[in-house]
Amino acid sequence: MNLVWTRLLSMQTIQVVIDEDLLAAADAEASRAKVNRSALMREALRTYLRQIGIQEKERLDRLCYERQPDTEADLAGWEQVAAWPET
Repeated sequence: MNLVWTRLLSMQTIQVVIDEDLLAAADAEASRAKVNRSALMREALRTYLRQIGIQEKERLDRLCYERQPDTEADLAGWEQVAAWPET
């Protein structure tokens, strides 16, 4: 119980302005998911931030490959693995 109280005390109340259609859709989803509006918004924000983090890692990965692309020698060892087996 103490952990729950500590977590509640660490939360901040904010004001967010959204249009009526988005609010109605959020409320409908919160009702469907059996969570309150705040919990839905927290999870949506967590999901968005996780997605942005993944996209940034993918961008950096692409950038590295553009700066130093694979050579034919780098890929040669994978030809046997990538080949479809003969039937």
